[in-house]
This record gives sequence, C-alpha cells and structure tokens, in this order.
Amino acid sequence: MEKALITPEEIALARHCLAYAQEQGAQMVRITLSKSLMNLVGVLSGEVDKTAHALDRSLQLRLFVDGKFGSFSSNRLEKEGLEAFLRSAIGTVRMLEADEFRRLPEPERLAKDATGGQELGLYDSTVENLTSEQRRELALASMAWPRKAQLENGFTLIAEEGEYSDSVFDSLTIDSQGLYARHTETSFEIGYESTIQDARGNHISSYWWDAQPYFKDLAWKDCAQTACRRAAALMGPQTVPGGKYTLILDSECASKVVTPLLNALGGYSLQQKNSFLNDSLGKKLFPDNLTILDLPRTKGQTGCRLFDSEGVATREMPIIEKGVVKTYFLSTYIAPKMQMEPTIEDATRIRVLPTGGCRTQEEVLQQVQDGILVTGFNGGNSNPATGNFSYGIEGFLVKGGKKVHPVREMLVTGNFLDLWNNLAIAADDARNCMSKLIPTLAFRNVDFSA
Repeated sequence: MEKALITPEEIALARHCLAYAQEQGAQMVRITLSKSLMNLVGVLSGEVDKTAHALDRSLQLRLFVDGKFGSFSSNRLEKEGLEAFLRSAIGTVRMLEADEFRRLPEPERLAKDATGGQELGLYDSTVENLTSEQRRELALASMAWPRKAQLENGFTLIAEEGEYSDSVFDSLTIDSQGLYARHTETSFEIGYESTIQDARGNHISSYWWDAQPYFKDLAWKDCAQTACRRAAALMGPQTVPGGKYTLILDSECASKVVTPLLNALGGYSLQQKNSFLNDSLGKKLFPDNLTILDLPRTKGQTGCRLFDSEGVATREMPIIEKGVVKTYFLSTYIAPKMQMEPTIEDATRIRVLPTGGCRTQEEVLQQVQDGILVTGFNGGNSNPATGNFSYGIEGFLVKGGKKVHPVREMLVTGNFLDLWNNLAIAADDARNCMSKLIPTLAFRNVDFSA
C-alpha cells in the first residue's frame, strides 16, 4: 500500500467541513482536498545549481447558498480556523447575486469507481525510497556537459541547464450528494535545454524532456544529448521562398493545431460565441480521415482521470469521428445556459488516430517527399472566433523525403478548418509522456511566407 499524502485525519476534517457548511446554511457543498510533494535537482553547466523539496496542500470549497455561489480556498487545515473561515465564506456568498444555473452535478453522473485513488495504477512506490543523494546522482549522470568531447563535431556546447524532479499528487473530492472520489499519482520528469555555438559564433538552443508515472520508464540517460543534437541540427538555416508547401508537423509541437480544436469545443467558448466551431455538434466539418478520441481511463497512462473537477465520471469517447463533431465539453454550469445536457468539463487524454499508412516521421517524409518539417513555433497567434492563425516557425526544408537544411524567418498562416481538411497523414509516433497523443502530422497546400 502506498504512503498516502492525505491522512485519515485530513479526510475526517474535510467531512467535518462539509457537514459544518450545511449546518451554517449552505444547501449544496463540494470540497476538494489536494496535497502534493515534489523533490527537484537542477543542474547548470556541469554542476548542481539548485535543489528543492516542497509540500503543498489546499482545501477548495464550492458553496451553494440560497441560489448563490462562491468558491474559496485555504491551506490552513485546523478545525477551529476552518469553521471561522466557512462562516465568513457563507456570509460572503449571501451578499452575491443569485445565479439560477449554479448547482452540483446530478448524482447519477458522479464517479463511483474512484474511492481508493489507485484504480488507474498511476502510483509508483519507488518515489518513497529515493534519497536526496540518488536524485543528485541521477541529475548529474544525465548531463552531456562532462562528455562534451564525445558530442558531434562542428559545434561547441556552451551552456546546459536541466532539471530532474519527482512528485506525488493526491486529491479527494467530496460533496453534499455523497460523492467520494480520490486520485493519486506519481510523476518522474527530466528536462534539458542546451545552447551551442557554431563555427561562426552563432548561439543556438534546443531542448528535450521526458515524464513518466513510473520511474523505470523515464528516459533520462540520453535526454541532454538529445537536446544537443536537436540544437546542432538547427545550424546553418537558410531562407526559403514563400508559397504553398506540404506542412509536416513534428509530434513534439503538433498540439499547436489540436489544442485550438479542443478549446473551440469547450462550453465557455461556445456559450460566449467565441468559437469557430459554434453549432458544430453532429456536423461533418472535417475529413473522413480525422478521428480524435478521449481515452481518460487507460490504466497506467499520463493524464488519465476517472473524474473531472466536478466529480463527474469520465468516459472513453470520440471527440471527432471520421470528420464528424461528436461532443462538446459542457460543465454543469454552462450546459443549461446553452439549453443542452452537460458532459465532462474537458478532454483528458486525447489520441489522434493514425491515417495514411505511416508509422514514423521518417516514413511520413518518404511518402510526402517535398515540404517543410516544422519542429517548433516562435510566437504568433490565433483567433478563437474565426480559427485563423499565423505562427512563426522553425524547422527544415524537405526534398526527396529527406531534411535538406534548416529554415528561418518563416510564417505559416491559414485557418484551422481549412488546415484539417487538408490532412494527408497522421503517423503512429505520438510521445507517450504527453497527455495529448498527437503524432507527426502532414497537411497539403499550406501557406508559408518568408
């Protein structure tokens, strides 16, 4: 059994607060008790630069009083202090305007299978036995700095900054309708940013990282070297003429074109008419080869949850299926404003299904032959109401299925609906450490300008 962060005494205190709030006149109450423990070792150019050990806790209160609503939080977990805090909070809520749409979710929608916190298998007990010295040794051993002479020729590693961290997160949500939902997980993370200097004295930076719920799966050994290689690959950029190209989007940054779709399907954006996907439910706005799933209940996988922040049970479902919009993300508060049924608040662990017959980025390049491979974005913006976007990019010109040279000072522009309707390929190389499983993507006829 794991060493739980939330103690039985703290659970009893949360229950007491729930009952006390009702005694003081709150008709409905939801309480979320959260605790986290984090250990971190930072390194800078060959030496330990910082260490951190942090324990955080908070008690979040959602109070529904006489048709009015207020949200409050405290990190002081003493009975008398919390009782005084609750009395004051309820008094504050009574001074607010009534809001007929504020309520708790219907009991039948609440999660009933998350009582222990360990149902998804996201806790690794290794974290309990790691020592400060082991963390320090791991951070130092993962650096590229001591092995500079073994790196590729043609550049000098002039700065390297990295962090190793591990953390435990434990949360419990209860409400006045009988909800009891707990989630416990560990996370082990490593990340490096490397700055190199080429033969002309130019400085170029890049990064690499990994994060896993289980320590044994953390790819820490080559993290810093990968950051160096990514920086070295960007040496010698050249200007490419503007025009229409096939956009090949690296999986590391592909969320840039997926997250706006999810945001546009969110209840707040839809209700405020600030979404380019207004009135899209059930409509085929995307091509047959686009399917995006939400897979929140996959055991042992980063980002998975059995319930959302309201305590509503998650479920595995299509978001977009063969081009058809299948769901909105509507909270209990937003849904009635739109005269619709509530769903869950947000996507949890999405997956873009492969299409086009390619597994890896290399296979995508071979199939596409010519285009621009985008590996990062440098500024820019998008309009959530229209779906128009303009982003600065970095990446590579692709000719004959191979990267020819880096490109510089280019913009990619367009509209998300048009972009996705030109989807040609979605590979099967999504990084498992991300909560959004988005692979290398290829889109035809995309506008680039120099």
